[in-house]
Amino acid sequence: MTGENVGALTVFRTTVEVMLRDGVLTREEKRLIIKLANALGLSPEEPAEIYTAIREGRESQSGRDVSPNEQRLVYTRVFEVAIVNASLSKDEFAVLANLRAQFNIDDDDHSRIEADLRDMIRQKTEDENVVDILLGTLKDSVSLVGSLFDGLRTKNN
Repeated sequence: MTGENVGALTVFRTTVEVMLRDGVLTREEKRLIIKLANALGLSPEEPAEIYTAIREGRESQSGRDVSPNEQRLVYTRVFEVAIVNASLSKDEFAVLANLRAQFNIDDDDHSRIEADLRDMIRQKTEDENVVDILLGTLKDSVSLVGSLFDGLRTKNN
């Protein structure tokens, strides 16, 4: 991670914009956006204000600064919600790739987050079948999110 702060409302807005590219907000995307709003510490009114600004094509404030340590925690929480779904859509992968790009999470940091999630899944779940399914989803998601992130990185450069 680069150590740069980012605005919480900017992160939320750009993530919602990624979700709305296809014009549909799925139930899974709603779960992710609710978790993101919660993890970013947004007030109950802020998500609706951002959504309205997007619909009306208005600018919005960047919001409070989110530190690099908090960025990693936010990314981990959203990633956890995504993998528990066990059948990630391309849109959900795009959300994770977008967050990874906004937070400047490199491959090494992503690997550490993955390892933390693996440990957490094993601690929370005693059923090995569930562990295998979630870890399989996690393994698949890591490679897809990495390739989407590489694509974002290439477009930004």
